[in-house]
Amino acid sequence: MKIIILGASGGTGRELTKQALARGHEVIAIVRHISSMDDMKSDQLTVKKGDVYDASSIARIVSPDSVVISGLGVSGKDKKSKTDVLTTGARAVVSANPKRIVWLGAYGSGPSARAAGWVTRTILSLMGDRLKDKVNADAHILHADGSVFHAGILSNNAMSENPHVVELKNAPSSFFPPSISRADVAHLMLDEAETPRFSGAIALPLKG
Repeated sequence: MKIIILGASGGTGRELTKQALARGHEVIAIVRHISSMDDMKSDQLTVKKGDVYDASSIARIVSPDSVVISGLGVSGKDKKSKTDVLTTGARAVVSANPKRIVWLGAYGSGPSARAAGWVTRTILSLMGDRLKDKVNADAHILHADGSVFHAGILSNNAMSENPHVVELKNAPSSFFPPSISRADVAHLMLDEAETPRFSGAIALPLKG
């Protein structure tokens, strides 16, 4: 399968790339700076420069037979960057018309806010316009029948023994924001890319 990783140089994007290659997929990593992937070498990996603010650069990479998985996010060090990165990225990907989209969202945003509880909602509300960006991006992906994974707090821990996915309506109650490793999230997003179960819906990745 041809898998395109958006935001491939980020923490989750790199994990997605690594695991996709381990599964034997042909991987195209989209990054703003080619050098950011210099340490990842594989005959199955192609690194291409793309910028979500230049939709044509995404369209040139994405083909109708490809599956796009997004690890796109805004890190703490990007606090002064634009506040529509995710929405712009979602629009660019949808416009490129891939076969399937699997998108990383945030637990406690948009439709999952009620399930997350007031502590998580309060924490996310501090994000201001960045929270609105997440919600708007998710809406674009869902409208295009993509799968949106609302992950909790991401860690760099190893993959758990039995990571799994539940529908939003079956979300477990949690007083504090749940945590999950990037390895777990990548594993579950790749499962969805290979065998879609949540097209046009929000799913919650959970550690084992």
